[in-house]
Amino acid sequence: MSGFDTNPFADPVDINPFQAVAAAAQAGLLQQQAELERKAAELEKKERELQSNAATRQNNWPPLPKKCPIKPCFYQDFSADIPADYQRICKMLYYLWMLHSITLLLNLLACLAWFTVQTERGVDFGLSILWFILFTPCAFLCWYRPIYKAFRSDSSFSFFVFFFIFFCQIAIYIIQAVGIPGWGDSGWIAALSELHGNLAVAVIMMVVAGFFTLCAVLSLFLLKQVHSLYRRTGASFQRAQEEFSQGILTNRGFQNAAAGAASTAAQSAFRRN
Repeated sequence: MSGFDTNPFADPVDINPFQAVAAAAQAGLLQQQAELERKAAELEKKERELQSNAATRQNNWPPLPKKCPIKPCFYQDFSADIPADYQRICKMLYYLWMLHSITLLLNLLACLAWFTVQTERGVDFGLSILWFILFTPCAFLCWYRPIYKAFRSDSSFSFFVFFFIFFCQIAIYIIQAVGIPGWGDSGWIAALSELHGNLAVAVIMMVVAGFFTLCAVLSLFLLKQVHSLYRRTGASFQRAQEEFSQGILTNRGFQNAAAGAASTAAQSAFRRN
C-alpha cells in the first residue's frame, strides 16, 4: 500500500527554478555593498589622517602680511615637498611663472603707452588688462601647480595635465611674441609698426616683445627638461588613467552614489522575491 500513500490530487510543490539564481545575485549585491562600505570607511580614515597632518602645515603662499584679511591659499615648500633631484627644475618653473607675470604687466604698460600716442589702440590696451588679470592666476593654477604636485607625489596624471596646458602656454607665448595688432599683445609686428610713429613707444614695445620671446624659449627648454625627468620616473599614460580612475573612486560623492545604488538594487531584489 506504500505506493498509494501519495495523494495524486494534491497541488504540486511550488518550485521556483530561478530562486537559487536570485539568491546568488542578492548575495553578490550585498557583498559589493559591504565592500564599498568597507572601502569608504578606510578612505574616510585616510582622509582624517591627511587632514590632521595638513593641519600642522599652514598655507604660506602667497606670502601676505598677518594683518591682511585675505589668507594664503597654498602650501609651498620646495625642500619639504619636492625630492632633491627635482627641486632645481621645479624652482625654475616657478621663476618662469614670475617672469610670465612680469611680462604681462610690462605688456599692459606698453599697450598703455601705445594707447596714449594712438587713441585707436584702446582695444589693445583693454585686452592687455584682461590678459594680465586672466593669465597670471591661470598659469599658476593650470600648469605650475600641476607640475609641483607631479614632482611632490610622482603623479602621472599631474604630469599629463602639465604637458597639455604647458604646450598651450607655449603656443600663446609665440602668438604674443608675434604681436598681431588688435589682440592686446605688444609683440614684434605691433612694435615694428610703431617705428614710423613714436620711436620711444616702439622701443618699449620691442622690449616687451623680447620678453615674450624669452618666455617662449625658456618654456621650450623647461618642457624638454621636464619630459626628460618624466621618462625617468616610470610614469605612463596607463598609470595616469589608473590615477584618474582611483581619484573618481575615492570621491565621496561617487562612493555615496555607488553605495546607494547597490543598496537600492539589493532591496528591490528582496522585494521581488
